[in-house]
Amino acid sequence: MEKFNGATHNVIEDILQKHEIMVLDGAMATELERHGCDLNDSLWSARVLLSQPELIYQVHLDYYRAGADCATTSSYQATVDGFRKRGLSEEEALKLIKSTVELARKARDDYWEQEGTGAAQEGNGDLASARGANSANRPKPLVAASIGPYGAYLADGSEYVGNYGVSDEVLTEFHRTRMAAVIEAGADLLAFETVPSLQEARVLDALLKEFPGVYAWLSFSLKNETAISEGTPLAECAAAFAQSEQIAAIGMNCAPGAVVTEAIKVLRAHSQKPIIVYPNSGESYNPETKTWHGEGSCPSFLKEAEGWYEAGARIIGGCCRTSPQQIEAIARKWRA
Repeated sequence: MEKFNGATHNVIEDILQKHEIMVLDGAMATELERHGCDLNDSLWSARVLLSQPELIYQVHLDYYRAGADCATTSSYQATVDGFRKRGLSEEEALKLIKSTVELARKARDDYWEQEGTGAAQEGNGDLASARGANSANRPKPLVAASIGPYGAYLADGSEYVGNYGVSDEVLTEFHRTRMAAVIEAGADLLAFETVPSLQEARVLDALLKEFPGVYAWLSFSLKNETAISEGTPLAECAAAFAQSEQIAAIGMNCAPGAVVTEAIKVLRAHSQKPIIVYPNSGESYNPETKTWHGEGSCPSFLKEAEGWYEAGARIIGGCCRTSPQQIEAIARKWRA
């Protein structure tokens, strides 16, 4: 097993024991585009690792400043196979994958240092006591290493379909190297996200057991309120991982907010794990043109989040097309 430099306990449980919710960050790609990045590429936001990594750092910092308890790294589409197609060696690819964690950790540590130093300069004691005052209403933020699905590497939208037609062995080999890299780089936990199939979820859970002490959340993409993208009932998926000790939370991401509340109710009925939700803005994604269409639910995002909380969600954030402003609204609501 690779050396693990991150947390060796359930950090989600730690936060939820002290706070009503755990606040996640929002979209990475949207913010990178706002900074002028062109992401019409098979590597998506991972492309920026090659050219402007400082912008990824800045986006993480913006979300921490907005109140996020956890940043999700830019490794969603960063894979050894994907970088090899760009002519990089395996060594170079692994270095880039590890850098996704290092950028988020640096943003987190810089933010926390700035917050503590600022409080200390205002006469609230030394840095340690300043951090203590800060953490009374907010935990030190986390870094979750994104483990995107096999379909994200295919870059054809199949993370929203899930029927890859490949064996467990193919999926295992695909995911193992990246998981080992981000764990070695010091992520606090893993984010198995936008998972479209029960097969892939089972593979990821089995791989996690190769890394004792490492925890992850498991977040599915949805076909509708009661089924994940490939069509497997959400209830069956929740039950399948109810006893998995290293899966710290279960839920959904990159689904329109309209289906989330009912999906939360299904999860609550079949799992005792904390429920995680980070929907997209409500627009529709075209995988062929890699563009978004339709109206988003941005103005009502906080109101929707309140409904998700009432339904039982305890880890809340945003996915595609959401912003630091929306995360700040969530943080203000539950951390006033």
